[in-house]
Amino acid sequence: MELQPLLLAAIPSPARGVWHLGPVPIRAYALCIIAGIIVAVWLTQRRWAAGGGRRDDVVDVAVWAVPFGIAGGRIYHVITDPELYFAEGRSPIRALYIWDGGLGIWGAIALGALGAWIGCRRLGISLASFADAAAPGVALAEAIGRLGNYFNQELYGRPTNLPWALRIDPAHRPAATRDIALYHPTFLYEALWCLGVAALVLWAERRFHLTNGRVFALCVAAYTVGRGWVEMLRVDTVNHVLGLRLNTFTSAIVCIAAVVVLWRTRPRDRPETDLAGAGRPSADSAGPDRQ
Repeated sequence: MELQPLLLAAIPSPARGVWHLGPVPIRAYALCIIAGIIVAVWLTQRRWAAGGGRRDDVVDVAVWAVPFGIAGGRIYHVITDPELYFAEGRSPIRALYIWDGGLGIWGAIALGALGAWIGCRRLGISLASFADAAAPGVALAEAIGRLGNYFNQELYGRPTNLPWALRIDPAHRPAATRDIALYHPTFLYEALWCLGVAALVLWAERRFHLTNGRVFALCVAAYTVGRGWVEMLRVDTVNHVLGLRLNTFTSAIVCIAAVVVLWRTRPRDRPETDLAGAGRPSADSAGPDRQ
């Protein structure tokens, strides 16, 4: 029997996460990822253009950054949880099933940054300045993408009777708590945190005149703080390092690195460059590739 909640209020899980147009499956998880990318590109275009850049630059960089980021996110997930695909009785081909969920944010950022670097280098613009323009959009994209976990009924937390608890269907519950229906909606916590991160970096950028990669560094630092406590609530199977969930351990390392970047790149009695102009050749000095 299911344990009855102390409070009647709860967030219901969706009845389905896949719809079909004839033989073509339309997956909510994929739609959330795509919606997040669209919002990120739109906001980055506005910010890049406001700093003097060309709106088309954002799409040109995204052509490199997005596929690299998706590939990196999947690679990170598979490498850090290989037993889900390569243990005895598992199907290795499912490592390619991105639509089932499983995109690690750290792999997405790492390879996404590599793709962005390639795009920026081809355009002759500063990666640091571009990252600053993209930072709040990346946070919003993560918030929107997390809603895909809701439709997949995954990445939730420990059982709870809080009024905003999430009701999980029996087929998606951990084996140890099959009789418990309500869990922390940790993906929702992370989504709300990311909205706060986006607001924070927009405010801090104006308040402290952050440039030269410091907006992005602040975004990463703020995100990792929230991701750390969200990870402590999650119950999905994951590998551990030094007694911590792998993503908690990774969040701590990345947070420290982001804080170091913020400290080392702080202004030292020198003017900071504008958002889009850093590294971009002027109209008079542009080479043949910019004519």
